[in-house]
Amino acid sequence: MSQTHPLTTTAFELPGYRTTKSFGVVRGIIVRSRSVIGNIGASIQSIFGGNITLYTNLCERAREDTFNQMLTHAGELGANAVIGVRYDATEIAPGITEVLCYGTAVFVEKIN
Repeated sequence: MSQTHPLTTTAFELPGYRTTKSFGVVRGIIVRSRSVIGNIGASIQSIFGGNITLYTNLCERAREDTFNQMLTHAGELGANAVIGVRYDATEIAPGITEVLCYGTAVFVEKIN
């Protein structure tokens, strides 16, 4: 399991924490394409069925990169947490996909 930030959630609150300030929407965005060689390798994997690991790894890297960009954006605003985290992906041309990770940057304090 890859590392994740402990103060991120898809929910709109963090249990045990109180939101003291909201900084608004933050995001990370990346546009990726599949290489010709990667497509050939994935085509070979698809002949045998099952998980196409070349595409799985590409998607996971894109999501991780956008997540980290979102965290950087939040940190630049002074946030220490991001709530309501979501991902979106759109194919903008054949073989070219935009991946977006977004959420609401907030400052939270631990409830005693």
